[in-house]
Amino acid sequence: MWWYKNTPRMQPQRSSPIKSIDTSITIIEGLRRLDGAGVTELANELDIAKSTVHDHLESLEANEFVVQRGDQYQIGLRFLDVGGLARQRMDLYTIARPEIEELADQTGELANLVVEEHGRVVYLVMEQGENAVNIDTYVGKREYLHSTAVGKAILAHLPEESIDRIVETHGMAAQTENTITDRDALDDELEQVRSDGVALDLEENSKGLRCVASPVLDPDGAVLGATSVSGPTTRFQGDWFEDRLPELVKQISNVIEINVTYS
Repeated sequence: MWWYKNTPRMQPQRSSPIKSIDTSITIIEGLRRLDGAGVTELANELDIAKSTVHDHLESLEANEFVVQRGDQYQIGLRFLDVGGLARQRMDLYTIARPEIEELADQTGELANLVVEEHGRVVYLVMEQGENAVNIDTYVGKREYLHSTAVGKAILAHLPEESIDRIVETHGMAAQTENTITDRDALDDELEQVRSDGVALDLEENSKGLRCVASPVLDPDGAVLGATSVSGPTTRFQGDWFEDRLPELVKQISNVIEINVTYS
């Protein structure tokens, strides 16, 4: 079985980078960031010659990775095909998905499963309970580890050298005024996460939202990912947020861990 163990690897130094591929990736990322754009807008945004942008977009469109609507180009659904296959091949996804559905039903909120890849959180499963709020997160979205509960749950169980590489590569940018941006403060919080078995996001990634997360560990103690429940600050407070919700999230992570062990 394929287990997705978190042994972070940052982008390696390449002796012979393939510039044309790098340019295509830069253009794809630009389209994603702009939520679609024309050739001129994209060229100006990326500081790349219009002729180069046009040629790459034509090739990407011919291979169905972008689509053209009028004079606008957008990310194509072929990426969903590729990403969907990658997710489906992960045993953690298959085992954990029904448990995340159960967590959403139990809490009535937004329940999530994430893994770490290249030093970022990647959302694998998102299930909405009956009271879940709509937020700017989607399956496949990548977030920073230091500003999210799921990210801190994962960081707390990574080797120190891996944490060092992630912080060095991605930094600790403030997403809100509540984001932890000091390494010593982050280390203190990670120690608390190890002690409590849960991590909290107190409006550190998005204003008005809180989150409770718990790591999913394999039998050897390596972190496979994290589960979480997210919701509005108005509901995430008191005993529900401080006691009951953390226990529910930890229980779900424990069930997933048992299923991983004996699958």
